[in-house]
Amino acid sequence: MGFFSSLRSLFSSAPAGERPPSPAALSAGGPDGSALTLALRAAEPRLSAWLKVILAGVEAPGPLLWQRLAFFLAALETPAGEREAFIASFQAWVADMGYARLEDFRSELQYRLALALDLEDEEDERSRLVLKLSAGLAKTRGHIARGLNALFSSGRALDASFWDELEEILISADVGVEASHSLAGRLRARAEPGGPLAAGDLREALGLELADVFRPARRIAAFTPPEVVLMVGVNGVGKTTTLAKLCHRSVLQGKKALLVAGDTFRAAAAEQLEIWARRTGAGFYARGQGADPAAVAFESVDKALAEGYDVIFVDTAGRLHTKTNLMEELAKIRRVLGKRHPGAPHRTILVLDATSGQNALSQVKLFHEAVHVDEIILTKLDGTAKGGIAVAVASRFSLPISFVGLGEKLEDLRPFDSRAFAEALLG
Repeated sequence: MGFFSSLRSLFSSAPAGERPPSPAALSAGGPDGSALTLALRAAEPRLSAWLKVILAGVEAPGPLLWQRLAFFLAALETPAGEREAFIASFQAWVADMGYARLEDFRSELQYRLALALDLEDEEDERSRLVLKLSAGLAKTRGHIARGLNALFSSGRALDASFWDELEEILISADVGVEASHSLAGRLRARAEPGGPLAAGDLREALGLELADVFRPARRIAAFTPPEVVLMVGVNGVGKTTTLAKLCHRSVLQGKKALLVAGDTFRAAAAEQLEIWARRTGAGFYARGQGADPAAVAFESVDKALAEGYDVIFVDTAGRLHTKTNLMEELAKIRRVLGKRHPGAPHRTILVLDATSGQNALSQVKLFHEAVHVDEIILTKLDGTAKGGIAVAVASRFSLPISFVGLGEKLEDLRPFDSRAFAEALLG
């Protein structure tokens, strides 16, 4: 929809003398257009503040909630078809999940609105990301915080033992030997005798150096539609769920998306993906267990071209990266996609489990050699003491980490933000 400018102009501030109505006034007898408009204009111009107004007095899914959402979207001059589709999709999802209380789905609603209204880069949404990252990296941060606090205390001499100890602390958080040595060396260069930094200033400098590690190389992103996304990874990393979350984001951004069941080996894999397709409002294509995955991928492009899909998400069977024959099968899928749709797959995404630690490095190496990985999604970042593996992967392979998984909900797949990550990791 992209109506942020409309939001700010419509609901920027209340004129002098106007007082916002109470929640009771808003909830009594259904939505009062004038009362809602006044309350929205009086609120701080942030999505979370506007949502607080819209949800005042709402305790459960029902007519009041749908009316409020319809009013809010209509006030943005959102086309009727788009707002009706948004509300219908959210109604169906709430019913499918069996949610009966606002608390169960409020965060998901804010996430959907942020994507649909192109507000994900708003500072308020970034703050939510920092909070989620901070919670997810609590174990990793706790693992290194004591060491860094002592190391960066004032008066500590910046001698050889200082830099050795810094490397040991980083290595203990799974940053890796190579990346830890590189980071320590860059900090040391900043703090050479006569330089601007003392031990007490190094924490901030370390944060800047960490963020810089994740700066991706430029690449050509242009393609001939539909965009084809190929998802790969070992067993148990959450690949299919992550694919569904990516698809969910695309649908909320107004794209017509197709989920393709290229995992034809795992029992019930297609059924699982079909459920996700229904929940996210995506199309679905499968041929059944035992079919040739490359043929499924080929035929999915035919379907997408014939039916006007914008993006195709191709799931694949999880496989051990050390099994040569299985890796060759992935290479075959890639070749077949390229023959049917020149340039495809446009994005090959490797899903890594953050809890796997240094084993993730060998996964990246072998998958990249087999299918040329374009980007990485790091899952299960919440609750791991090995969050530093993100630094090791980015430093060694110069591949962008596009998203991180911070939980099991659809909203818990978030764009990776290097500054937020460094801030959450170091505290």
